[in-house]
Order: sequence, then structure tokens, then C-alpha cells
Amino acid sequence: MYYNKDDISMYYEKYGDGNKSIVILPGWGDTRRTFQFMINYLKNNYTVYIFDYPGFGKSIFPDRDLTIYDYTNIIRDFIKNENINKPIIIAHSFGGRIATLMAGYYKDKIDKLIMIDTAGIKSFKGPIKLLKQYIYKLLKKLSIFIPKRKRNLYLKKLIKIFGSKDYKNLNNNMYNSFKNIVNEDLKYYIANIPTTTLIIWGKLDYDTPLRYSKYLHKKIRKSSLVILPTAGHFSYLDYPTFTNKLISDFLELK
Repeated sequence: MYYNKDDISMYYEKYGDGNKSIVILPGWGDTRRTFQFMINYLKNNYTVYIFDYPGFGKSIFPDRDLTIYDYTNIIRDFIKNENINKPIIIAHSFGGRIATLMAGYYKDKIDKLIMIDTAGIKSFKGPIKLLKQYIYKLLKKLSIFIPKRKRNLYLKKLIKIFGSKDYKNLNNNMYNSFKNIVNEDLKYYIANIPTTTLIIWGKLDYDTPLRYSKYLHKKIRKSSLVILPTAGHFSYLDYPTFTNKLISDFLELK
């Protein structure tokens, strides 16, 4: 199914028919598929919604740059359009950026919030990262000396060498949107989240380091933190059954 708003057409799927609704917000570049085990567990008691964000899965990217506020508002518009009252939000990685804005900035009514290895905190860049960034910018400037017919290939090689995994996987028209999103520091909104929150984190997560989880736990007043000892960034896939159990206990499922 598709939800259409202005120039955005967002694919979504709906499971179950429970009185209470769960909205799952996947990570950047991820789709609904990695949550199937969780969905199959939750759909017996809830109505579950999950999306392909614009630019991923079955959702086409619009002909303009997007910000994290654009992504957030298409989800908010969907919730309003579907008459979903006080949903439970499960957010992974990039989805945590959306959840943070929904709960801490827009003050949307959310029943409970589950944050899994979430992003949104702009981290301090150590000397190695700063040096890498400096070298990249210098080499990029030197591209003016490369013949035009070879310049695009040169720039693509720079991205391949210096770019993050997420950045490398983007199409050309999504580069600016990705930069808009990662440059937006949302930590100022985290302390404003009033929602009862469960934070689940992989101890071996190197994409969103463990210190982020402790920052969230410290700033969100009504929060609890569970660290999964051998899990990485996709902790819900590394510990699928245990994650479902954590969610079940948090939601007080019988």
C-alpha cells in the first residue's frame, strides 16, 4: 500500500488488527524486511505499521532535497491520516532521529517508545576523523585539475575511499539529503522526551557507539537501558527472540 502526500509516495505495510497500534521506524537504507520476525510476534496483539522511507525499498525519492524534518512529518501525517491514537513507536538507528523529533520536538502523543541502536547525536570528531575529512576536502578541491571527462570518476573514487557506508550507497540525488540529516544534531531534544522509553543497544555497535545509549538513558527521565553483550548495530537481529521478550515485558504483554 502507498500513502501519498504532495510529491511523496511512501510504501507501507499493515499487519494485525489489534486495538493498539505500533509504528516501526527502520534505519537508513533499511526496509520492512529485517523486522519480519518482530512483526510476526507483535501482530497477534497489535496493529503494526512499517514503512519504506522515500528513496528506499518501494518508495521513490522525490525530485528535491529532504531534511530529517521532512521524513518526520511524512510519518506524522500518515499517523494523523490513519487516525492512529497514541501509537507505540519502535525506532532503529535513523528511525530514532524521527522518534526523537516526534517525542522531543513536536511533542506528539506517544504511548511508549522503544529505541534500538538509534542515531541523532552528533559525535565529537577525533584527530583521525578530522585528518581524514581534511584530506578528503583537499583532494576534492584538486579535482579542478582533473580533465572533465575523468572528473566524475575521480570524485566517485574519493567517496568510495573516504565516504561512510551509508553515504557510499546513495544515489546522486540523495547526497544532499543525507548530509542534511547527519549534520542535524538532535541531542538538544532528547531531554525533552517525556515518554516512557526502553533503550536496547548492542555493546559492539560501532555505527552508533555504546556511549550514545548511556547519553539517552541519562537524558530521558523515564527510561531503562538494556545492553546486549555481543550484539552490533542490528541488535534486534543478533538477539531476535530476546529482543521480542524485552519488548513484550516492556509493553506488559500477557
